[in-house]
Amino acid sequence: MPSMKHFTPADPTPRELGFAMPPEWAPHEATWMGYPADDELWFGHLAGVRDEYVGLVKTIARFERVELLVRDEESERDARARLSGHNVRFHRVPLDDSWLRDSGPLFVVRGDKEKEVALVNWRFNAWGGKFEWENDDRIPEYVAEVLGMAHWDRPEVLEGGGLEIAGGGAALTTRSCFLTDTRNPGLTEEGYTFLLSDMLGVKKLLWLDGGLENDHTDGHIDTITRFAAEDVIVTSVEPDPADPNHAVMSRNLDMLREMRTPDGQPYQIVELPLPANRLEGAEGRLPPTYANFYIGNGFVVVPQYGDPNDKKALDVLRPLFPGREVIGVPSRKIIEGGGSFHCLTQQQPAGRAWRGE
Repeated sequence: MPSMKHFTPADPTPRELGFAMPPEWAPHEATWMGYPADDELWFGHLAGVRDEYVGLVKTIARFERVELLVRDEESERDARARLSGHNVRFHRVPLDDSWLRDSGPLFVVRGDKEKEVALVNWRFNAWGGKFEWENDDRIPEYVAEVLGMAHWDRPEVLEGGGLEIAGGGAALTTRSCFLTDTRNPGLTEEGYTFLLSDMLGVKKLLWLDGGLENDHTDGHIDTITRFAAEDVIVTSVEPDPADPNHAVMSRNLDMLREMRTPDGQPYQIVELPLPANRLEGAEGRLPPTYANFYIGNGFVVVPQYGDPNDKKALDVLRPLFPGREVIGVPSRKIIEGGGSFHCLTQQQPAGRAWRGE
């Protein structure tokens, strides 16, 4: 295994060494994912979830390599049987769950032509201790070892789905998630601004108030509002005043219209419908959303729910991603677990693994 360096909070930060987290649309080396394995966590829907999950993996693998974590012999056997011949590499790793956006590492890059890539290993505690997390908290360390990649080990809890990176220094998050006392008690908005500047190169952190009803992540930004370009934001809207999501989404929309880029310019705000039909799961209302799309090398994959707004969402998103194929893939069973495609994926930017030399 190639040697690599662990950085601690006492060492120079990524920003001090010229690293920053790139936007999702920057070129990828691969996508990291974790194969669904626990029928109880999926409320008895594991078979259907795996069918949809394999459809997602095959779609991504058409465009870039998928690094797939499998937690046991049964999972690996099932995944290999379904994905043989596709651009997928398998890794046997103890897993609690499949949400690599939150449990996986966040990658940072530096350089122009010859990019170097490192990663940040944040703590993961299953959205404030809601589920088991000890195995998933070790995923970034495993990824770093496989890649021989230098990395920073941080004591703070931070989930990738709670932070949306634009490139150019801007990022979006929600107060309902970041400011909970079950993640980083005492860490203020100002504290997050300094932390994310040091660790991810964020120059301007933009705050919305909250997310979707009954979202167990406490309102991750990637379920409601996303950057489509440095100056373009797509955000979920709910037209029905009787729906609990209406007031929160309307308030977010008003706030976004007042926000400015790091250069002081207004954003182009694009409204994205939420699914028309209310979906109920084992624990109440589900949080289906089209904003949980995933951007990769030449594609954008968008969750579909068998809903009247499925096609409308694709029609809204296609003009925002010229040069990329915008693809709708079923996620009706996957949403039973509380998330969708962006939650299940973590991009590894293209470039050479930096070992801290």
